[in-house]
Amino acid sequence: MSLIIRNLQRAIPIRRVPLRKNIEQLRSILGVQEFDLGVICVSNMYIQQLNRTYRKKNIPTDVLSFPFHENLKGGELPQPCIQDDYNLGDIFLGVEYIYQQCRQNHDDYNSILTVTVAHGMCHLLGYKHNTETDWQQMYEKETQILQELSKLTGTNLEPLSKHHF
Repeated sequence: MSLIIRNLQRAIPIRRVPLRKNIEQLRSILGVQEFDLGVICVSNMYIQQLNRTYRKKNIPTDVLSFPFHENLKGGELPQPCIQDDYNLGDIFLGVEYIYQQCRQNHDDYNSILTVTVAHGMCHLLGYKHNTETDWQQMYEKETQILQELSKLTGTNLEPLSKHHF
């Protein structure tokens, strides 16, 4: 199914080809390549507005995920009944925020974009990090998929949720 990557901001460049390749590999690793997925790159102002509206937090953030299948538990795959339900949802990337964090922490921006998408995909698949137990489950899943992706890409990607709890 389709992967849509949209760039709605102009402040930070997006290298779409390697990002698309990494996302496609993540979809395969997770076994969800037959599901539609939207990845939308937005400015600090845009992601702050979304964060305020949907999470009641009036600050920019790195990623917000909007799952199509809202009641999944971590580790479950969606079980669509009809073709229209083959949709994972949308991931909004606050690329300005991510870029600023990468500069502060001396991280590779393009690698962190991929890690952030992996984190968002875990959210689309029901993983959360509200409690320590949930965080542990999400951290383990992120570690597993990023290790698999790292083997394919010759990188060393670490989970975004490493410091979330």
